[in-house]
Amino acid sequence: MWTKQTILSILLIFVPISLGAHFLEWGELAVFVTAAIAILPLAAWMGTATEEIAIVAGPVFGGLLNATFGNATELIIALIALRAGLLSVVKASITGSIIGNLLLVMGLAMLLGGLRYKQQTFQPVVARVNASSMNLAVIALLLPAAVHYTSSGINPLAIQRLSIATAIVLILVYGLTLLFSMKTHSYLYEVGMAGADEDGAATPSVTLPSPISPDEAEANAPADSEHQPNLLLWIGVLLVATVLVAIESELLVESLEVATHQLGFTALFTGVILLPIIGNAAEHATAVTVAMKDKMDLSLTVAVGSSLQIALFVAPVLVLAGWFMGQPMDLDFNPFELVAVAVAVAITNSISADGKSNWLEGILLLAAYAVLGLAFYFHPVIEGIG
Repeated sequence: MWTKQTILSILLIFVPISLGAHFLEWGELAVFVTAAIAILPLAAWMGTATEEIAIVAGPVFGGLLNATFGNATELIIALIALRAGLLSVVKASITGSIIGNLLLVMGLAMLLGGLRYKQQTFQPVVARVNASSMNLAVIALLLPAAVHYTSSGINPLAIQRLSIATAIVLILVYGLTLLFSMKTHSYLYEVGMAGADEDGAATPSVTLPSPISPDEAEANAPADSEHQPNLLLWIGVLLVATVLVAIESELLVESLEVATHQLGFTALFTGVILLPIIGNAAEHATAVTVAMKDKMDLSLTVAVGSSLQIALFVAPVLVLAGWFMGQPMDLDFNPFELVAVAVAVAITNSISADGKSNWLEGILLLAAYAVLGLAFYFHPVIEGIG
């Protein structure tokens, strides 16, 4: 029987294939496709290694480790694209990660979970906290664009300084959400996570803002069980996987412009749809798997937690990184992207407010994602890919 580990192990063959495609000059499209496939298993192994290390490190350090590496693949891809000056792609990937987790992942989880169980429940208190945090993210993304479009002749440097100040505030809020979910109000999440290790699912190291590693729902056990990971082995796996993800991301970004042109995709569509799916595929599978085991609290932790981490941590880090790199990265997003994020947050908050879900609500989320995806596909190029 084919297991996730078996499939991931087989997909690792695309790491040398992508390198061969690059050095043997098979063409930009071949490099792009093989590098994208190679990133999928590497991202999953990074998640597995992070979780194994967290078991040994304990709940506090392990939680911080998960919070840092939860979206490491997307961050690495975005940093390399940022260094290459592909600012429109970086901003689009932030937008795509947020709406993808809220609409695509939650939609699939609610649909497939709802087909097995007539109605699934999760903590409404947690849903409300998530909603408030996502509303803050929308405000933070809206304001720089609002300042830009309501101030004639504003200096771009002022927008960048506003973005840097906003980024610092968001990172502080992210740290406080960690404190809230891991320390002061951890009991709110423990209620929903109790019994998460049934059917092979493990209790997550971090609940609200950090997603769960891809294999946590299948293999790992709690820290107080007999399972004692080999710390040095998993540190090595994490380091190797991170280096390989960086290499594959470099190949992906280098071939991005030519490959996406050959595929007929714009920079906007590539950043919003393709790159988030590549970086998040294994994590998406986890959310759906645990939902089908009637663990909607766990599923929402993956989906909403990942969106929160992108909005409150990854996006601000990219703004600060752009400042240090000399790239004018800011939070002045394309108005159409802002509309998409606002729509995704609004419909997600509306559906999750009652703490219950069913398959029709999953369909509604997927339909919203499909409509937005079509709109991004037909949206004309704004600035070009560079």
